[in-house]
Amino acid sequence: MMNRKMLAAAVAATLAAPGMAMAQEEGAGPIDWDFYGSLRLQYEAADPDNNSSYDGFRDAYTRVGFMGSMEFNEGLSAFAQLELPLDLANGRVQDPFNGQNEDVRIGKIGIESDVAGTFAYGRDWLPYYNAIAFPVDMFNSFQSGFITYAAFRESDTLFYYSPDFNGFSFGGAYVTDGANDDNPYQLTGSYSLGDTTFSVGVQDANADERRRDWGFSVMHTMGDLYIGAKAETVDSADDDVDGDNSFNVFASYDWGQHTFKGMLATMDTWGGDVAHLGYDYHVNDALTFFAEYYRESESDDIGSGAIGQVRARDMDEDEGVIGDTGDVFMAGMHYSF
Repeated sequence: MMNRKMLAAAVAATLAAPGMAMAQEEGAGPIDWDFYGSLRLQYEAADPDNNSSYDGFRDAYTRVGFMGSMEFNEGLSAFAQLELPLDLANGRVQDPFNGQNEDVRIGKIGIESDVAGTFAYGRDWLPYYNAIAFPVDMFNSFQSGFITYAAFRESDTLFYYSPDFNGFSFGGAYVTDGANDDNPYQLTGSYSLGDTTFSVGVQDANADERRRDWGFSVMHTMGDLYIGAKAETVDSADDDVDGDNSFNVFASYDWGQHTFKGMLATMDTWGGDVAHLGYDYHVNDALTFFAEYYRESESDDIGSGAIGQVRARDMDEDEGVIGDTGDVFMAGMHYSF
């Protein structure tokens, strides 16, 4: 249930050291480990703008994994994490969007120090996503988190997250073996004041032609009300995308076991205008049922969008989802352990 305490914990995890919550079992020995998972499935009825309507099951980013840590002394520990995607709709070890191009979600090792911060290497969520896109990526369906220029996860990457300095923190990442032999990097900074957090960030393609994405976000909790917003702009040598912008405003309200959500967003070049509504019923901390509606206006790029052109079981497993715009209704469940 995304109540205030759980939201605060999620914010702390994303801005400090994502995925670093380790099991601390008394008497577990020098190495603590935890096996976890989240089963996520939806049934959708979609009406794509450029393809035939369809309905069927689609995975909503199911994952299983384990985390392990070993404490050297108080305030200094080593850790490792491996997380795999499971496409429940197709019965494969693959990401439901990227297909078999992504068969590992997270795979990293690192060191965490109370004084020096967290250093890691491998594949993980990137700092720019955590600081800029996460505050508005709060839905449960497959169609969550698309309206951003942020890269989500990268392999062969060096990560760093600082400790908290009286509300200030910063992060960075450097991809050592990126596509086309490029080495993208990211830098972020955040400041938390009570129930409000402000973040700025940049992701640089570090390629032969200039491409930098700048972002700003704010998130605020007020009792059972949460509000998040972000703005991004592109600085590029390519005149077709230079100056492109993306804006999102998200709000949610918890009422007992119920959560109501809404987001309005717009994105230049691809993605168009988006309206996203959601309702969650939290049976308990582990099980949530959800219903959502997603509308994405037709954009200049026909190959873009968060709605699959075909049902999940008909997609090319090697290519992954080819997106379209249009309307989609989703109903599904999350079960986490």
